[in-house]
Amino acid sequence: MNNEHTDLPVRGFSDTEFATRTKKAQQQMSIAGVAGLLLMTEPEVRYFTGFHTLFWQSPTRPWFVFIPLQGKPVAVIPEIGAALMRQTWIDDIRTWHAPAPDDDGIGLLTELLSPLSARNERLGIMKGHETQLRMPLGDWERLQRALPGLSIYDATRMIQKLRMVKSPVEIKKLQHICNIGSQAFAQVPEFVSAGMPLEEVFREFRRTAISLGADDAPYLVGAAAPGGYADVISPPSRQPLQNGDILMMDTGCSWDGYYCDFDRNWAIGEPDNTAQYAYDVLWRATQAGIEAAIPGNTCAQLHKVMTTVLSELDNSGGNIGRLGHGLGMQLTEQPSHAPFDNTVLEENMVLTIEPSLNYGDGLMMVHEEDIVVTSNGAQVLTTRAARELPVLK
Repeated sequence: MNNEHTDLPVRGFSDTEFATRTKKAQQQMSIAGVAGLLLMTEPEVRYFTGFHTLFWQSPTRPWFVFIPLQGKPVAVIPEIGAALMRQTWIDDIRTWHAPAPDDDGIGLLTELLSPLSARNERLGIMKGHETQLRMPLGDWERLQRALPGLSIYDATRMIQKLRMVKSPVEIKKLQHICNIGSQAFAQVPEFVSAGMPLEEVFREFRRTAISLGADDAPYLVGAAAPGGYADVISPPSRQPLQNGDILMMDTGCSWDGYYCDFDRNWAIGEPDNTAQYAYDVLWRATQAGIEAAIPGNTCAQLHKVMTTVLSELDNSGGNIGRLGHGLGMQLTEQPSHAPFDNTVLEENMVLTIEPSLNYGDGLMMVHEEDIVVTSNGAQVLTTRAARELPVLK
């Protein structure tokens, strides 16, 4: 699984990959009686076109891709993105000079979608959980007024189900970035020790991951506190590590737009028995989740097998809402390992297995691995964590 820099996966995808994704979407559209899909968020636009840019971080300009029932997608984008979009497999690119608050692409969208409105067709829009309307609400209302014949279909599940199952090329990219993240974690003992401020630990980890080949390390959270931790999302402080602390880092490094997402725990100096026991329970709960990740099982079943092990120490069932999720172009994707999610696991789904538990006086511990579901069970993409809580001096 170790990838040398001379054996990198190929960046980007072939036109065939995008054609296949589009065809699968169109097949589902036909079944649902949907004449077109309007996409406006970065992962979905990139999934069907290959349009990959950090320019999405600016909220100033909207970007749209329309997928018809037949044929290739149509891009309706600001002129500043036209040169990049022309490098993708998309031929029909309609642009305007943005920002233009009086008409930020709405006129072009109205022209494109008018034939559907005239035929009283259904337009698919993602409007469910983990989606957003990436245009001003006023513009959306204006578009609806201009297209009175359109009825809106919630295409959330349709698109999310397509993205849940990864292609072999996507899995290679995910395996590569998981390997880089694993190598970065393996080097932590070389640069972390008691007395080092947590802020410096985070900074050095990012440097290490990028030096090993990650494009970026945009997500890094964690904590360090005596005996354990209670908060894992606050920014790191200048508080130095001290003996008795439990240190956790949870990273989301990226390569070619695909993420790893997993964490590791360490003790600073010898840990107490309670922390060691919590780690042991978590490790076994993670293993139970990995072993249950087979085609045909559901996410709810994965949650149940993990909470069964966790109940040895913690009966809360996990107070963070879920014990893992999908992984890919986003740090967290559908589905969720939670009692409410009965998504059936399929071969080539890439998932995180992420049990957490509460112990002691308001303390918690989290553990996470990344896997791909295969016909023979789960393949762990990350280098599995040590069986016993590692110690940093």
